[in-house]
Amino acid sequence: MKRVLAVVLLGFGLAAGAAVASVEDEIRDRIKPIGEVCLQGEECGEAAAAPAQEASAGAAARSGSDVYNAACTACHATGAAGAPIVGNADQWAPRIEQGMETLIDHAINGFNAMPPKGACASCSDEEIVAAVEHMVESSQ
Repeated sequence: MKRVLAVVLLGFGLAAGAAVASVEDEIRDRIKPIGEVCLQGEECGEAAAAPAQEASAGAAARSGSDVYNAACTACHATGAAGAPIVGNADQWAPRIEQGMETLIDHAINGFNAMPPKGACASCSDEEIVAAVEHMVESSQ
């Protein structure tokens, strides 16, 4: 009787061990990485890293109004952090006098409290230019 019980318990232990291994495999499968980081210039297999602008080159550029509404309005509609309010000619006049080249440079590269591209990481340079043109036209 003791031998039968020992065999039964041993068999249960093996089955339980297999179940634990199966659960652990399922957990590993659920938490495995979904991708790998591939930096430009590195060999990374099939997918090669491309600059952000090239990756979005196939997408249609958003209008200046669309970019303004999506990325610029938080500061340029409220004056947050000293941003000139769109539509306020007095606030924009000294900036417009500096020229579009300067305004575009500040918008793309950042200036004072404004981060580069107004923190719009998905915006292309062309979209930022369109947004600046939209804000200037709306503020003269």
